[in-house]
Amino acid sequence: QVQLEESGGGLVQAGGSLRLSCAASGRASSMYNMGWFRQAPGKEREFVAAISWRYTGTKYADAGKGRFTISRDNAKNTLYLQMNSLKPDDTAVYYCAAAMVYGLAWDRLRSYDFWGQGTQVTVSS
Repeated sequence: QVQLEESGGGLVQAGGSLRLSCAASGRASSMYNMGWFRQAPGKEREFVAAISWRYTGTKYADAGKGRFTISRDNAKNTLYLQMNSLKPDDTAVYYCAAAMVYGLAWDRLRSYDFWGQGTQVTVSS
């Protein structure tokens, strides 16, 4: 089991920045990848970014390329998402997720085994 807890969400004006954090506990050393997903009201949960937990590599959805940066601190078992130049369309609940199986697609929900409770990000225009 892996427990995930997100933090760092809030209300920000368009053009502003936020940094989300996700603290992992439990069998964190067994994770292969970690990812960020988001879900806006009335929409399906969608991929934002992912990072390899054991090796190198990142992947971003088109919506966040050039604005979002995913990173990790293995010593602290913490995942981050730095979000810059935020837009009202970025408003959503952001979830972190952990994948315990190697080789699955990084941008698919079903590739992830554990999920956090989410943190709300609201971008005002």
